[in-house]
Amino acid sequence: MYIIKNQINNHFKEHATIYVFMIILFLTGVIFGAIIVNSMNFNQKQDIFFYLERYISQIIAEELIGNQTILMDSFLLHIKSLLLLFLLGLTVIGLPLVWILIFMKGLAIGFSVGFIVNQLGIKGLILASLSIAPQNLLIIPIYIIAGSLSMIFSLTLIGILFNRRVSPPIIQSFRKYILMFSILLSISFLAALLEAFIAHEAMQSFIKSFY
Repeated sequence: MYIIKNQINNHFKEHATIYVFMIILFLTGVIFGAIIVNSMNFNQKQDIFFYLERYISQIIAEELIGNQTILMDSFLLHIKSLLLLFLLGLTVIGLPLVWILIFMKGLAIGFSVGFIVNQLGIKGLILASLSIAPQNLLIIPIYIIAGSLSMIFSLTLIGILFNRRVSPPIIQSFRKYILMFSILLSISFLAALLEAFIAHEAMQSFIKSFY
C-alpha cells in the first residue's frame, strides 16, 4: 500500500504542470459558461427557461423518469466520454480535442449553474447545489484526471516519435494507462449512482416542497 501511495504521489509531482493546466482549462470553461448566461438576451433566456419550467412541472406532477433509467443514461454518458478521452490519448493528433472536451465540460457546468441561479435566485442556488453538485464532486476530478492522463500518454508517444526509436517502457505505460482509465470508469459508476439516487431524489424533494 505504501509503495502504491508513493507511486501516485510521484506521478502527481512529476506531471503537476499538466494537472494544473487541465484544472485551469476546466475553470476557464466554467467562467465562460457563466459569461454566456449573462450575455444572453431576455428572449433567449425565456426560451431555455421554458424547458426548465416544464421539467419542474413534470416533477411536481410526478411524471418522472425512473432512477434506474437516470443511472444507466448517466453511466453510459460517462463511458462514452472516458472512452473518447482514452482513444484521443492514443492518437497524438487528438490532443487538442482533449483540451476542448475538458473546456466544454467546464462550460456546461458553468452555464447550467449560472442559468439556474440567474433565473431562480437563491432557490436556484439551492436547486443547483442539490441537483448538480453531488455527482460533480466525483465527476470533475475524474474528467480532469482522465484528460491529464490522455495528455501525458500523448506526450509520451510524441517523445517516442521524435526520438525515432521504440521505447521499451511504452508497454508498461500503456498498461498503466488502461488500468487508470478502468479505475476512473468504476468511480464514474459511483457518480452515476449519486446522480440517480441522491441528487435526483434531493432535487425532487426540494422542488415539491418549495414550488
